[in-house]
Amino acid sequence: MPVPINPEMVVGPSPVKTAASQPSQKSMTKAERRELQEKQRAAKLLQKQNPGASASAAGGSATPATPKPKQPSTFSQRRAPGDATVGGTTSRSSAQKETTVNAALAIDDSAGGRSQGLRIFSHFGLPKPVGHSLKGDIHPAIIRLGLLFSEFRICGSNARCIATLLAFKKVIQDYITPSHNTLSRHLMTHLSPQITHLVSARPMSVTMGNAIRQLKLEISGSDIDMIEQDAKDALCDKIDNYIRDRIIIADEVIQELAGKKINDGDVILTYARSSVVEKILLKAHEEGKRFSVIVIDSRPLLEGKRLLRRLTSTDPPIPCTYTLLPALPSVITEVTTVLLGAHSLSSNGAVYSRAGTALVAMMAKSHSVPVMVCCETYKFSEGVMLDGFGKNELAPAGISDSGRRSKDLPSTLNLEILNPLYDLTPPTCITVVVTEVGLIPPSSISSIPLALGKTNL
Repeated sequence: MPVPINPEMVVGPSPVKTAASQPSQKSMTKAERRELQEKQRAAKLLQKQNPGASASAAGGSATPATPKPKQPSTFSQRRAPGDATVGGTTSRSSAQKETTVNAALAIDDSAGGRSQGLRIFSHFGLPKPVGHSLKGDIHPAIIRLGLLFSEFRICGSNARCIATLLAFKKVIQDYITPSHNTLSRHLMTHLSPQITHLVSARPMSVTMGNAIRQLKLEISGSDIDMIEQDAKDALCDKIDNYIRDRIIIADEVIQELAGKKINDGDVILTYARSSVVEKILLKAHEEGKRFSVIVIDSRPLLEGKRLLRRLTSTDPPIPCTYTLLPALPSVITEVTTVLLGAHSLSSNGAVYSRAGTALVAMMAKSHSVPVMVCCETYKFSEGVMLDGFGKNELAPAGISDSGRRSKDLPSTLNLEILNPLYDLTPPTCITVVVTEVGLIPPSSISSIPLALGKTNL
């Protein structure tokens, strides 16, 4: 049986509830109590932002500027299924939900324009403030490296991995094993806060993760009877060997393999800046090959400018064309080969690289241009990625690879700038992957650990 409604109580001149209109806690259902709690929380949030708005939030009515003020609810009994609206006015449940959302958005606005309507990207790695609190005994070299990471002064998976390993060398050399402990056990505990600090400054790359896992494996295998300084020296030597074998020498082998695919008169297209692609082009130029390069670039890092300066500083300079990503369809018809770098390589053959790489590879495939991805094997990831949405990283708005922020971007709370740093290139758009163990088709990427004589990296 529907509950009789007093029109004066539903649409009254005053939005303030009286004691008689406020139902008691015992007479309210569980759902009504939950709605009341949400309403009270929203009122508290609004009161922090604007003390004068607390009364409006508590009454469930809108401010005078709202065209359609919401009416206060006076139901103390359970609503019937058909009582969603009364006389064309919004019901209490929808009014409370809208009040809660408005309160949350008001708090977001007061916090300095953080993301309001783009919570779908909240799982991406977000940039942390530079002055975040330090937890644990953090080495000064790690603190400095974290600042460089957070300000994007060190970019590129190879550069970040090398910088991390060199910083860990300083941590290991300054480490002293406490009494009644062994280096192989306590050093692992000592490195944990160092790693956590770097991750808090910027999400860890796949190369850093692989190198750190290898370092932990070497630490756990240290001889407990070895003199402490000798053990630390041995670990530092293994770090040097890792950098030499897996990065430096691997790049030299990739230069030789990829350089054989460059001929006189070729037009090479590359995107952003990859350290190994840069070495390939410089090596081929030193060998006397005459070719031209098209550098495609995009915001926010504009890394292609550094590559352009490096290529044009040779004697004689390499003929280069620099353009942004939207102009790709205009120049792709002149290209003979596409050379791309990689952040990581999934076991299904997909390439995780700088955002825009997938577009370049797909455009090249549509024009029957071969796409060569140059990637060291230590970037191999045993996981499988299907897109760049499940895992990614957001760069600060207007940031560049030198840590400077551009001033030509408008500053307004109505503009939300998203800068995903990576995307995923499907294996169907890749012709071959050039590694230090040979040229591998994307369908055979999972055989990389076997080619290295290992079951895992």
